[in-house]
Amino acid sequence: MDILFIIQKEKGKAKPTRILYGANLSHSSLKEYLNYLTSNGFIQEVKENEHTFYTLTQKGYGFINESRKIQRLAEAFGIPFD
Repeated sequence: MDILFIIQKEKGKAKPTRILYGANLSHSSLKEYLNYLTSNGFIQEVKENEHTFYTLTQKGYGFINESRKIQRLAEAFGIPFD
């Protein structure tokens, strides 16, 4: 979820280094999560010139929206959502 939120915060497009530091991940963990999110259609890898970026897909945006609904529901019942 942190990865998706970081990409969204970066206006839907983030470099791997930004995601790495923002989500506080090791390089190997980052690669594993990016592969998972890419292969399951939540994000896509985009190459521009010699740079790699990750962007949110419609599925990724949908997941973020639904998770925020769950967060609001939990908070309405006094359940912390971290």
